[in-house]
Amino acid sequence: MKKTMLFMLSVILVVVLAACGGKGNNANTPGNAAEPGTNSGAGGTNGAEAPKEPVTIKMFQFKVEIAEALAKMIADYEKENPNVKIQLETVGGGADYGAALKAKFAAGDEPDIFNNGGNAEMDTWLEYLEDLSDQPWVGDVVDAAKDQITKDGKMYGMPMNLEGYGYIYNKDLFAKAGITEQPKTLTQLNEAAQKLQDAGITPFANGYQEWWVLGIHNFNVALAQQEDPTAFIASMNDGIGKIPGNPIFEQWVNLLDTTVEFGNKNPLTTDYNTQVTLFASGEAAMMQQGNWTQVQIDGINPDLNLGVLPMPISDDPAKNDKLYAGVPNNWVVNNKSAVKEEAKAFLNWMVSTETGKRYVVEEFKFIPALKSIEVKDQKVLGDIANEVIAYSNAGNALTWNWTRMPEGVTQELGAAMQSYIAKKTTKEQMLEAFQKSWENLRKK
Repeated sequence: MKKTMLFMLSVILVVVLAACGGKGNNANTPGNAAEPGTNSGAGGTNGAEAPKEPVTIKMFQFKVEIAEALAKMIADYEKENPNVKIQLETVGGGADYGAALKAKFAAGDEPDIFNNGGNAEMDTWLEYLEDLSDQPWVGDVVDAAKDQITKDGKMYGMPMNLEGYGYIYNKDLFAKAGITEQPKTLTQLNEAAQKLQDAGITPFANGYQEWWVLGIHNFNVALAQQEDPTAFIASMNDGIGKIPGNPIFEQWVNLLDTTVEFGNKNPLTTDYNTQVTLFASGEAAMMQQGNWTQVQIDGINPDLNLGVLPMPISDDPAKNDKLYAGVPNNWVVNNKSAVKEEAKAFLNWMVSTETGKRYVVEEFKFIPALKSIEVKDQKVLGDIANEVIAYSNAGNALTWNWTRMPEGVTQELGAAMQSYIAKKTTKEQMLEAFQKSWENLRKK
């Protein structure tokens, strides 16, 4: 039986607590967080006084969809803490954040706050990660969010949020095409796509220029559907596991073929922003993305009637009626930073004050990864997040697994999939390429 239910029970717990106005356990954590509505102040973590001399915190993050709202939140923080300036830089979307981060460190322009996915990525950057185990918010982190950023009992990052993905779909376009039932198997998905196409509607908006859409989220479907994803990945990392001949990977390719057959023209030159724009403007009925797109969709058409479909690889509805949920990233602090205390104070402010919490829920539209952040009205999160929550509450969510994979392998997987989509390689050659990339990049 897949090792996903314990993970999702934790997700369910945080959602239920949030929806019911549940409070966290700050009273039992070191250095209590500031009470809601109060100003913890720069350097306020663990009782430190606000800095008297001006300081600058360099923040380097990858979530392009929250960049504007994050800048506004920072401005509010700076008003409350006039001696603190935060320089925000965002690299994401079609750009390789990991490569850009390495370039920053190589050039000596090290950020004070940055993002880390945890697990293998945590190990890569461990020498630079500040131990945050003593921070006031640690006791409020939902169990499902702890593992990937914890090592030897120490927590090295603040989980950013919880997210889920599948095929976001336009319910009104489905109705226009006469689709009355939600497709939950591969055959049903093909039938729905055909009906959409017959009605003159492009079924899928595919942003396959982006390696991460393919090599991270799409590839994860085949991983998460394994009987024991963690054990399968461990076998691959040990040089024992095999992708060619694996029946689940064989089935998964059929799903990829469906999206290409019924997708937009030139998917390999369609980037993330174009994909979301195609979908949000009503030019396509479905797209493979998650609740992180809600802000951008709302900016284009806030009145869309949205839902989220599973990504089925076979005709077994019990196994295929699933979404994929996890923690996208973590806020981490550079342990060599001269302003690391001020950086920690900012992160604490973000999750402990009413202003910070409001941004997390209402502006970022995040499903909180901390039990102390209350979702007073789930409508504010948007249709996509609420579909993810519904699937999670029903126990129908599978895990994210890419953080356990060798560093750099997801980029190579994405490139192999792009070659297959371009018809430069066969299915068998693509699966062999997956195996070779994993073998070359695993730690031996």
